[in-house]
Amino acid sequence: MDSAEIISMPVGLFPVLIFLVILRYMDSHQLVGVRYVVSVIFCGGLAAIGSYFVNTFLAVIFSLESVQLTRYVAPLVEETLKASIVVWLLYRHRIGFLVDAAITGFAAGAGFALVENIYYLQLQTIDNPGVWIVRGFGTAIMHGGVTSIFAIVSQSLTEQEMKINPILFLPGFVVAVIIHSVFNHFFLSPIIHTICVMIFLPPIIYVVFEKSSSSLSEWLHLDFDEDANLLAQINSGEFSSSKIGRFLTELREKFEGPVVADMLCYLRLYTELALRAKGILMMREYGIDTEIEDDIKPMLEELKYLEKSIGKVGVITLAPFLHFTRKDLWQLYLLAK
Repeated sequence: MDSAEIISMPVGLFPVLIFLVILRYMDSHQLVGVRYVVSVIFCGGLAAIGSYFVNTFLAVIFSLESVQLTRYVAPLVEETLKASIVVWLLYRHRIGFLVDAAITGFAAGAGFALVENIYYLQLQTIDNPGVWIVRGFGTAIMHGGVTSIFAIVSQSLTEQEMKINPILFLPGFVVAVIIHSVFNHFFLSPIIHTICVMIFLPPIIYVVFEKSSSSLSEWLHLDFDEDANLLAQINSGEFSSSKIGRFLTELREKFEGPVVADMLCYLRLYTELALRAKGILMMREYGIDTEIEDDIKPMLEELKYLEKSIGKVGVITLAPFLHFTRKDLWQLYLLAK
């Protein structure tokens, strides 16, 4: 390894990783774990490999010049593959807040940039340190930043939706592709583009991150009180005269007695698990790290059993008393990790 490679490797690979570490460190609620981040980075790397073959195929089929490929085709292909990682995680309820959306998007872009830069490093055709400054601080941060923006916009548009309309992914995707394409046009010198990326993208993500963290704290405290009140109603001696008690009494006309009993058990267990998850997040907010208790797994298994017992109709019927946004479903994923 010569002196040029010794300089190129850290400059090309470390900046995007350092920024990702900073983002995760800022996550006071520890919404994403190290294993999760590494998995997303790995998927981003696979997206880079896939984009290489897709771009090569399209260049050959349509006889594209390098400029056409770099400015117009590559941004579309690459952002599609990176965005697919975020979309899959959104559909799987693995993203519940803007904070973890930002980290997830940046991790996917970081994985993409790492594989791309490793590829160029092993070619040993670039020995200009200035190029690696552009690739490490410009291109790599751009990849992470635009995918993070896509994730943030998509999460903000879909967080209240249980069945996500694919159209809602379009605004964030268009923004990501446009930023990527503008960067690749190099209207100004590459160094100026890199400086622009470093000036604008990280602060944008940081501001969204901070605002999301404060709204997450507010949501936690409000929802915690609502869940606690609901659980108190269920466990109270005057349950039959409460709103939920009267509701379940009316359901006896539509469902068999055992099913109604299972619906009550499901409601109680779901609410208790939601309280446990919020309690963990609130403790983490104040710097108290806590482990998932051993009794959580059997409770989750029982919840799955009850969900099958009452069926989809039963779950939908209970929706007025269950917080069925993706944020709330994410809580169950937190406990299952």
